[in-house]
Amino acid sequence: MITSAVPPVVPAGRMAAMDQPVLPLDCGLELRPWRADDADALVTAGQDPAVRRWNRLIVPSPAEARTRIERMHERWRNEQAAIWAIAPRDDGRAVGLIGWGDIDLADGSAEIVYWILPAGRGRGVAVEATMRLSQWALDELGLHRLRLCHSVANPASCRVAAKAGFSVEGTMRSALLHEDGWHDQHLHAMIKGDIRR
Repeated sequence: MITSAVPPVVPAGRMAAMDQPVLPLDCGLELRPWRADDADALVTAGQDPAVRRWNRLIVPSPAEARTRIERMHERWRNEQAAIWAIAPRDDGRAVGLIGWGDIDLADGSAEIVYWILPAGRGRGVAVEATMRLSQWALDELGLHRLRLCHSVANPASCRVAAKAGFSVEGTMRSALLHEDGWHDQHLHAMIKGDIRR
């Protein structure tokens, strides 16, 4: 067993001991855990050209979508990821996904992932959801550093990062393989103390 002289930023077991919360947004939507009946939204996202272009998402069937949803819950329990559905509070049909992947509790960091279906686009949903989830990650979970990475060919994500308060830190060359080849990525970050209230 390897030990460190530096204590973990977030103790192991803290996230797994929590129930994944429902987080309300001002725009009438909420962030909530994915449910089995959200499978159609994942299949739709896997067929949406904009989602596929930037997220490399392929979900061929509702059965595969339900397996992915089960994996989301398992990854929460294993403290590897925290993924929410973005959905209206009234009917609850998912219009997007947002969450933290690559969670490292010991080092206090994670990377945000998100996509929005056409029904949720054009209303600032990605910015508001990113801000709310960043607040949760820093203040409630206790992480220290959050990353937002996107292809340099995706200016919409660059605007989301800037509006949500993530600072540009640089460009990672040939960092992610998309369907059309390798893309350079912009690296944005937020640390505890940066978040806007």
